[in-house]
Amino acid sequence: MTDPTVQETTHMRSEHLTTGSDADLFLRDFRSLSRIGETPGGGVDRQAATVADAQARAWFTTLLGQYGLTVEVDAIGNVFGLLEWNPGAPYVLVGSHLDSQPLAGKFDGAYGVAAALHAGRRLALGRGAGHRPRYNLAVVDWFNEEGSRFAPSMMGSSVFTGKMTAADALATRDVDGVTVAEALAAIGHTGSGTGPKAAACAEIHIEQGRSLEDSGTTIGLVHSCWAAEKFTVTVHGEQAHTGSTVIADRRDALLGASRLVVLLRELADRYPDGALHTSVGQLTVLPNSPVVVPRQVVLTMDLRSADEEVLAESKQLLEQGIKVIEDEVNVRIEVDGSHAWGIRPYPTAGVDLARACADSLGVSSRPVHTLAGHDSINVNDIVPTVMLFVPSREGVSHNEGEFTEDADLCAGVDVLTEVVRRLCEGTLDD
Repeated sequence: MTDPTVQETTHMRSEHLTTGSDADLFLRDFRSLSRIGETPGGGVDRQAATVADAQARAWFTTLLGQYGLTVEVDAIGNVFGLLEWNPGAPYVLVGSHLDSQPLAGKFDGAYGVAAALHAGRRLALGRGAGHRPRYNLAVVDWFNEEGSRFAPSMMGSSVFTGKMTAADALATRDVDGVTVAEALAAIGHTGSGTGPKAAACAEIHIEQGRSLEDSGTTIGLVHSCWAAEKFTVTVHGEQAHTGSTVIADRRDALLGASRLVVLLRELADRYPDGALHTSVGQLTVLPNSPVVVPRQVVLTMDLRSADEEVLAESKQLLEQGIKVIEDEVNVRIEVDGSHAWGIRPYPTAGVDLARACADSLGVSSRPVHTLAGHDSINVNDIVPTVMLFVPSREGVSHNEGEFTEDADLCAGVDVLTEVVRRLCEGTLDD
């Protein structure tokens, strides 16, 4: 139970959270971050370990220092800002990611890092004299959450949680053959730390869907994630002249890949009410010449569902469809699983904690699923984790038009701060 001293400091901190200057300072910092890697279309392009990503990391580490946090970078490039209140105790992790998709929005990931930074700042300022929380605090920028330059996605948190070795991650290459290790070295972010020992985790993110906006709700309480299967697929054909080679003799890898794209959409359409989401997000064509029938196409596919039986059945249908395409197009299709996770509930106690925090601040909330992957999904496997959403206008995401209202952004920081404060006090332990 919480003692009267903690209750008093809680009240003092809650008053501190709602000041206009806090909101203004957060919005100032978030807008300065949004200018890094800004695109002409009003979004950002900050793919992992690029110059723009390095600039965002510099923004982050500079503010960590200004707000009294100590910076540590681990072997895969995760950046941690540490507040040690209780020497030797584990840490509550709070954060998201600064990297983006190409031609992406300004809010995905970046909002969660900025919100975590300001939660740490407020808690450092609001801590009562002589009060020692049960757990320390670590504000984190997870490396390569998006997976746009280096696959798989959620790489930094995968290494942190032991799902992927640092060696394998560092050896991963982008389409130009550059390894993660080389890219991190090029931007000066090769780390030697191991990262803090985790006690709990929290992440706030834009919803990337419409349910909060449609229901007029400010905070989404994420109670589970959809299951997902991601694949790297290589279609092998034979290079030929586009003009002179007889159609019947062609082994067109791009035709085979195109059939795969259509097959994935047909699988999604097979299930009612959006029970299955499928996509092909990237194709790399070799040799990619206007007058050459492609010899090879590498593409990424993913399937997602809230029903693991639907996901399993769709995978079987996909395998059957691939065999048909191989026979009809005269190509060979090689499928490698690259990343997968099952339906994973977030702790009920964490959802209840987040709801209580929102209620205490007068902020509306409702339970939601996450259809997208997030670093918190990985961390949820090792420590109790709380995931929060704020609304996305019209559900737009991975798009330069991504947008969330200032009032929702600021309310999210308030709720996140209260969640993290209670996590640091060990509320979920009780």
